[in-house]
Amino acid sequence: MLDFTPVRNKSLTIDQLCADLGADDLRRLTGQMVDTMLSLVAACTDADVIFVPDDPEAEDTYASDPSEAFLAWTLGHVIVHTTASSEEAAFLAAELARGVPHREGRSRYEAPWRTVTTIEQCRQRLEESRRMRLASLELWPSPPHLDNLFTTRSGARYNAIVRFVLGLSHDDSHLGQIAEIVRQAGEAREVQAMAATTDGRLMVGGQTRESVR
Repeated sequence: MLDFTPVRNKSLTIDQLCADLGADDLRRLTGQMVDTMLSLVAACTDADVIFVPDDPEAEDTYASDPSEAFLAWTLGHVIVHTTASSEEAAFLAAELARGVPHREGRSRYEAPWRTVTTIEQCRQRLEESRRMRLASLELWPSPPHLDNLFTTRSGARYNAIVRFVLGLSHDDSHLGQIAEIVRQAGEAREVQAMAATTDGRLMVGGQTRESVR
């Protein structure tokens, strides 16, 4: 996978990081990113998907519902969010690659996170996102119009490859969050299992004492 650390610490620009990349690299990097996310959630259960983690820094300035702006994200929430962002980047990149002038507006759909309640849904969403992003690369002409640029809010100008990779960068920024949610959810399951075992022993002990009487 790409290491975005130099870009985040400003020792390298994103276009420098992408200088030697082509469409085949984007296919490979997409597969690696989705595989990484799948590996992070490999041992998760349905309970982990809806588990609400402890996240004192939770803040979503783009939340459609203001009441959810400071709500800690569940695993299901993070999965639908990251996949929606990377798909948007991929399809906007396809427009640039085809020579379509950059336009205002979004190309984004994010599944309602409250509807994602099982680990199978998370896996299906990740695999579907893989398929959609790889399919978007089939829209690229040969050669792509890499001289067709878009301008960011900061004034930087990037081509289709960078536009696609920005989606992977966004994915990468959520890997630590996914890992932390999985860790907390796993610990919560262990605590619940221990409590259930203790309660069961107490119950059996109580029944045994009653039978002795």
